[in-house]
Amino acid sequence: KYHLTVCYSEVTINHVAGYADVAKRIIDLAVFGAAQNRSHRRLADFTDTIGNRVSGSHDLEMAIKYMYNAFAQDGLDVHVEPVKIPHWVRGEESAEMIAPRAKRLAILGLGSSVGTPPEGIEAEVLVVQSFEELKHRASEAIARIVVFNQPFVSYGETVAYRAYGASEAAKVGAVATLIRSITPFSINSPHTGWQDYQEGVKRIPSACITVEDAELMWRMAQRGQRIVVRLSMGAKTLPDADSFNTVAEITGWQHPEQVVLLSGHLDSWDVGQGAMDDGGGAMISWEALSLIKDLGLRPRRTMRTVLWTAEEQGGVGAQQYYDLHKVNRSNFDLVMESDLGTFTPVALQFTGSVAAQKIMAEVVKLLAPINTTTLETHGEGTDISPWMKAGVPGASLHVADSRYFWFHHSEGDTMTVQDPHDMNLCSALWAVVAYVVADLEDMLPR
Repeated sequence: KYHLTVCYSEVTINHVAGYADVAKRIIDLAVFGAAQNRSHRRLADFTDTIGNRVSGSHDLEMAIKYMYNAFAQDGLDVHVEPVKIPHWVRGEESAEMIAPRAKRLAILGLGSSVGTPPEGIEAEVLVVQSFEELKHRASEAIARIVVFNQPFVSYGETVAYRAYGASEAAKVGAVATLIRSITPFSINSPHTGWQDYQEGVKRIPSACITVEDAELMWRMAQRGQRIVVRLSMGAKTLPDADSFNTVAEITGWQHPEQVVLLSGHLDSWDVGQGAMDDGGGAMISWEALSLIKDLGLRPRRTMRTVLWTAEEQGGVGAQQYYDLHKVNRSNFDLVMESDLGTFTPVALQFTGSVAAQKIMAEVVKLLAPINTTTLETHGEGTDISPWMKAGVPGASLHVADSRYFWFHHSEGDTMTVQDPHDMNLCSALWAVVAYVVADLEDMLPR
């Protein structure tokens, strides 16, 4: 069996080079031809029309209807699949420092946070820089608002403060938390996101503040000044809402039941336009199908674009999609997700067997015309992770994302961040990889 697998792989590897011409046609159409800048125009029209689209909102409903109609008008097979999603509402919110001087604080309540009492919370502040410091100073936290002024190391590491800060502070008697935004760069911009309450721990209000205000209060605390903050949050969680994952596809001519899945998520936070996170990923996943359709191509397997719902709440819509379709997981050839921006593409990230990696290394060589021929390990994505854990090969887009977390989950996530040429390149990469894998004689070896 091992020998057969190796032979199949070698045949497939040699076969991939034969796609050089079709890959160049896809790239030429996306980057230089009639489809040039189309994904950017589509994204601008979508986000300018709908705006931001938080889970459970009317705006998200409108976004799903918009994309359903857009897919249909594009001549793609389209349907929706129902899911239940969280419905958290921000409400009115404000914060101000009233001692040692008066200063308005820019805040964004964190998803799933409880609100304050109607009269708000006014309390003295304890500023800490880590969970460890909070434990050492636990006796000082009682009846205080804990301000976390943790340094930004990386998103993956530092986001723990946003996720778990409220419960850690509540364990030591705090009445609320204000958490330094998870970003390496700020112009007085708070960044929101989901936070998780631990079971059995009192739920206290939690919001993000700006880097500047967290550092200001840290300096004041270092001088021994008494800091008092008044916080008001109208946040509440409503019953789960009805929503949909939105699905469009080009049916394969030989193995229609086998699937190469492309994806991005349609929901966003309730600030900015959700252009970068993840409007861009959604649009290039649509654009990939459009490019293949425009060229009159039809792969052996089905190319399926799924626009997930409620990713920001932990991949809620995607998990329900997996639960519904996992019985057919042996027919899922490759799952792809773009959710770290559509800036200049650098590489394709891939998780799969050694034999599959060798094939994918040949596939990315077809991207030589756009100079993106690197294959990296570790495909990633909240929404495709259930498939990858089950052994399905997964791929994600690695872009020049150094500025991604400048704008992430903030009012700064707008069309101004997006570049049309970058989106052309991302669309070309996405379409070439998906089409070639969907058209190879054999599925990627597990």
